[in-house]
Formats: sequence, C-alpha cells, structure tokens
Amino acid sequence: MKRIEGGVTAARGFQAAAAAAGIKYRDRDDMAMIYSAFPCQAAGVFTSNVVQAAPVRWDREIVRQSKTNGSVRAVVVNAGIANACTGEDGRRACRETAEAAAEALSIGADQVLLASTGVIGAYLPLEKLANGVKLLTSRLSDTADASLSASRAIMTTDTVNKEIAAECTLGGKTCRIGAISKGVGMIEPNMCTMLCFVTTDAAVSADMLDKALRFAVADSYNMISVDGDMSTNDSLLILANGQAGNPLITEEDEDYRVFAETLREMLIEQAKKHAADGEGATALFETRVLHADSAEHARVLAKSVVNSMLTKAAIFGHDANGGRILCALGYAGVSFDPEQVDLTIESAAGKVPLYRAGAKLDYDEEEATRVLSEKTVTAVCDMHAGDAEATAWGCDLSYDYVKINADYRS
Repeated sequence: MKRIEGGVTAARGFQAAAAAAGIKYRDRDDMAMIYSAFPCQAAGVFTSNVVQAAPVRWDREIVRQSKTNGSVRAVVVNAGIANACTGEDGRRACRETAEAAAEALSIGADQVLLASTGVIGAYLPLEKLANGVKLLTSRLSDTADASLSASRAIMTTDTVNKEIAAECTLGGKTCRIGAISKGVGMIEPNMCTMLCFVTTDAAVSADMLDKALRFAVADSYNMISVDGDMSTNDSLLILANGQAGNPLITEEDEDYRVFAETLREMLIEQAKKHAADGEGATALFETRVLHADSAEHARVLAKSVVNSMLTKAAIFGHDANGGRILCALGYAGVSFDPEQVDLTIESAAGKVPLYRAGAKLDYDEEEATRVLSEKTVTAVCDMHAGDAEATAWGCDLSYDYVKINADYRS
C-alpha cells in the first residue's frame, strides 16, 4: 500500500461536498455528499442490531439491487439526527432525500445511498434536507479540500476528522482507494455508531467487491471497541467505478489479493483512529493475542480484553493491574490453560512483563506506570496454545466518557 494525499476524492471520477443545513447543529456543516461521474458497483456491511435506522434499510436494498445493475452514483449523509426509531416518517425522509438528490444530479433515486448519524428517535426536517442536497450538488468538487470538508461534516462526538487514501497496482494500472469515516461512541460489537465511505477507481465485480470488503472489515472495524454498545446506524459502503482501467477483477487472483489487502490495511489504520478518538479517551489501548489455538478464538480473546471496563479504567489510571486482563481472557468464552499464559505491557516507553505461566511477576510498579502513561499502550497475551493471532483496539475509560454521554441530546 502506498499512502497518498486525500480521501474519497483521490479515486478518479469521484467528487465530494459539504454544507450547513441546520439539521441539528447551528454552527457547522452537517451534510455531505459523495458523487461519481460514472456508475459504480457497490458493497456494504451494516449494523446487526435488530433495531435498524431507516437509511440502513434503504441502503441494504440499494446495494442488493446494484449487484445486478452496478449503477450507484451518490451517497448523501447527514449528522446530528440518526433517523432511527422514526417509523414511516423515517422512511419518507429517505425517499424524499434520495429523490431530491436524484433530481439535482439527474440520476435515479435508486442510485442514491443514504446515511445518518446522531440522536436516535428524532425526526429529520425534510425541507432542510432538500435544501442541503441542493447546496451540496452546487459545491461538488474533486479536490482534496472537498473530501476534507465532507469528512468534517459527518462528525458527531468525534474530536478529529478521519480520512485516508492509497494506491496499488492492479493489472499494470495504478488504482486508488480513498475513505472518510466517523464514529467514536457506541462501538462494539462489530463496527460502531460508525459511518465509513470508501471510493475506488478499480474495476471490481460486485461479488469480489463484497468479498474484499468483508475480508477487510474482519480485521479492522470488527476489532475495535469503545463502550460495548451496538448502534442502529452502522454503515460501511464502498463504491467502485472502474475508471483506473485495470482488467475487471472477477475471481480471487493476484489482483484481487492486492486490492483486498490494500483495503484491509487502509481500514485497519482508519479503525484505529476511531478507537484512539473514543469518547473521552486519553489513550489507544491495543491488545495482541499470540499463539492462540484458532484465529477466531484469538479475535474473541483480544476483543474481550479491550471491552473490559475494569481494564479500560486501569489503563486510564496507568495502573498495571494485569489480573483484570487475565480475568477478561477467562470470561471470553474460549477454553485455554491459564497456567500457560504470559502477559506483557508495552509502549514507546518500554515493556514490562507482568505475568508468566499465569503467575504474577515481581515487576517495578513505577516502570509499569511509565509504560502505561503513553498515548498508545499494548497488552501482549501469549496463550501458548497454537499458531493463531489477532489484534484488537480500544481506548481507556475516562471521566469525560460519562460527561459526554450524560448530556448527549442537549
């Protein structure tokens, strides 16, 4: 993967825009649009919550249809109101927003994907949405600044915007992939109150695009956690317009592997930004599980540790309470021999072994505190049970997490 500047406008044929529609916020852009001048294949992964926002249901159907017609052209996003638990009014908001975008862009409403993020149970102001769509259409641009503005417009409790772009070579052609995303709360299991939009100019069939996305998500967005809550709005969408001119990827050949691995590396980097920016977070907390008996068990064990509220609180307090980590491994639902487990904490300040063969070591508490005081802290759990490994990312649990969520609606 070769990193390049930009986000969703890095790929050929894509434009983006941001606008202030006044949907909830009064002092910032709160709508964004991504548009392709050419029809796109689309794929997506969404929340598995039974309670799903109206735009999630809309997108599932549009993505399903796109597998046969490959005609998706645009994504319209709003921040501030989630359009979840809104019944027929929510479905109407989706229809009317898609129709407004279709009219403004001279495309079909079934070529428009939608996403919303914000307060659940609030209703979208339809007139403001329609006006926002008009503003967005008039501002579409293929510049890096346009992607930057769009990435900022979709933020809610994020403190920084999140975007990335990269190049890879497929069939002798340079292909570009770009992304913007948001989400720092209601994270885990499987993504979060997370919206991520990926664009690529690679030529990829619908089936291979879907396969590559699911491969990439397994080790990225499905391996982060902030608070253990699952959102109603999780959506990760990828659009491929084929303008790079590479031979169409229709099978799991070398081009597919390069594309999928590039996408995976990008989404891991992007997902870590979400975990590091978790609501109220002061540190990124990484857990690496080594020598587990299977890849699936390694993932479960790593996620259990980064999900542990007591462990997260210990990371915030710079307290080397390794017993909490071993406890989290123990209730993960995976069988292992606790008397085989080694535990070490690491950071830019060094590393300190805490447990060996399941027994506490005599380590220097002050040195451990120094290690835990860095912005990125890693717990390495060696299970001594096999060859599989996995990494999960979370954050510490600070006082500010409660403050942010106690008055989120006000």
